[in-house]
Amino acid sequence: MPIQEGDKIPSVTLKHLTDEGMQEISTDDIFKGQKVIMFAVPGAFTPTCSNQHLPGFLSHADDFKAKGIDRVVCMAVNDPFVMKAWGTHAGVADKVMMLPDGNGEFTRALGLEMDGSGVSLGQRSKRFAMLVEDGVVKALGVDDKGLGASSAEAMLAKLDA
Repeated sequence: MPIQEGDKIPSVTLKHLTDEGMQEISTDDIFKGQKVIMFAVPGAFTPTCSNQHLPGFLSHADDFKAKGIDRVVCMAVNDPFVMKAWGTHAGVADKVMMLPDGNGEFTRALGLEMDGSGVSLGQRSKRFAMLVEDGVVKALGVDDKGLGASSAEAMLAKLDA
């Protein structure tokens, strides 16, 4: 069953490429004591993800901070090298944390995986966004097609509600 509002984020350890090299990072460390917007995309460098989804969160990063968000996280079932390269290419700097879920463990634990093998993507994450406060999901938007419920603007509207 997919994660729902009110559920606790599952504890998963992921690999994350930083300027200091490959590091392990726990979802507990990402979300504990923090107010986080996390959005997920089916794949780095794919059209909607690169042209709309990531740029929306990047352009609204300061708006999220102004509303009390401690961190904006972009997650994809891609390897750490691809996520770092995509973040560099997009110019995210320190505005968006690029979080790889290389083996899809976190995505499966959230129950938000999709089968993209019909378009040569394999097992990936659905497109979604969530507001998480101290490890608990407070708002969630999932898109089965296109970009709407998981857009930066949709998440800003949830913060204003």
